[in-house]
Amino acid sequence: MKYFFQLFLVGILLSALWACDVNRVFDKYHSIDQTTWSQDSLVMFNIPVTDTTHNHNLYINIRNSIDYNYSNLWLFIQIEQPGGMAIKDTFEMVLADPAGKWLGHGFGGLKNRQALYRSNVYFPHSGEYKIAIQQGMREKNLKGISDVGLRIEKTN
Repeated sequence: MKYFFQLFLVGILLSALWACDVNRVFDKYHSIDQTTWSQDSLVMFNIPVTDTTHNHNLYINIRNSIDYNYSNLWLFIQIEQPGGMAIKDTFEMVLADPAGKWLGHGFGGLKNRQALYRSNVYFPHSGEYKIAIQQGMREKNLKGISDVGLRIEKTN
């Protein structure tokens, strides 16, 4: 019974911390099947935008295993506005320093890394924006990436 009470208190604490994140607009992860990300596979995020008055910061979140073979991850990113206009971009996510030390946090075999992709982004139209992320490494089937996430925050 004591264990369940402690677990309940931890859950309440985590919920309170999550609720205090007032700048968060969107925060979601998609899992990569069997930690093997095919070059042909797109990770899609549909973002409902209603606030066109504030600027936002966009972050890319990656969870990788410590067995991932590289220190970086090249990504192809496409942002499509309501109405179909799209921009395409290439982004390098650095996952480890030159000595091979993982830059993300975490314990065990997984590391979480968040990197600022774009700052002060203005969404000119309300509606659903679509963001597609594709791995741009030379390997057709990239092993060691378990989750890809996107976080959008209001700027202060």
